[in-house]
Amino acid sequence: MQVDLNILQNGKLLPLVEQFYTLQGEGHHTGKAAYFIRIGGCDVGCSWCDAKFTWSANSFPPVAVEEIIANAIIHPAKVVVVTGGEPSLYPLDYLCSQLKANGFQTHVETSGAHKLTGQWDWICLSPKPQQPPVDGIHMKADELKVIISSQKDIKWAEDNAQKVKSTCKLYLQPEWSAYNEIVPTLVDYAMANPKWQVSLQAHKFMKIP
Repeated sequence: MQVDLNILQNGKLLPLVEQFYTLQGEGHHTGKAAYFIRIGGCDVGCSWCDAKFTWSANSFPPVAVEEIIANAIIHPAKVVVVTGGEPSLYPLDYLCSQLKANGFQTHVETSGAHKLTGQWDWICLSPKPQQPPVDGIHMKADELKVIISSQKDIKWAEDNAQKVKSTCKLYLQPEWSAYNEIVPTLVDYAMANPKWQVSLQAHKFMKIP
């Protein structure tokens, strides 16, 4: 569920769930310091989602972009990761323009379920089969990160890998609750298919946000 877009003043307000400074825990930028902005609202509905509390955007009153950025600029890293929920539900041009004006690199993590707005230095696409990405988003992705909870998800990963540009980084990531069962399969698969890397949720092992 998303907030009525009229209330958000064309993206000058956003339903902020939380924002925090930490290390990126997944994918290509694992281990790098970044400031995370988590936006509420998601209509994709992954059964294994570890952030179901974000799904109803109406639970999170809209916050001014200027207030969000004021909290970000006090931290030393100049990388912001916008995540959710599902960020593509909202107009993000204003957020990105203000982040850029303050010297930030802009990263986003999205399922691609809706048209993505904003200016991005890094797009991590994490497609979900129950609501596949919209046309055109694959060729914009810098990183394809597919969550694997069972063997059948590997075919979904391969289907999506056929649609991205040649420079896109390819990651298979074990779903956390199925980690022990699925990681041996992913190790073997990545060794047999070296275009893929295995991404681990390092932040959970480090017990950080």
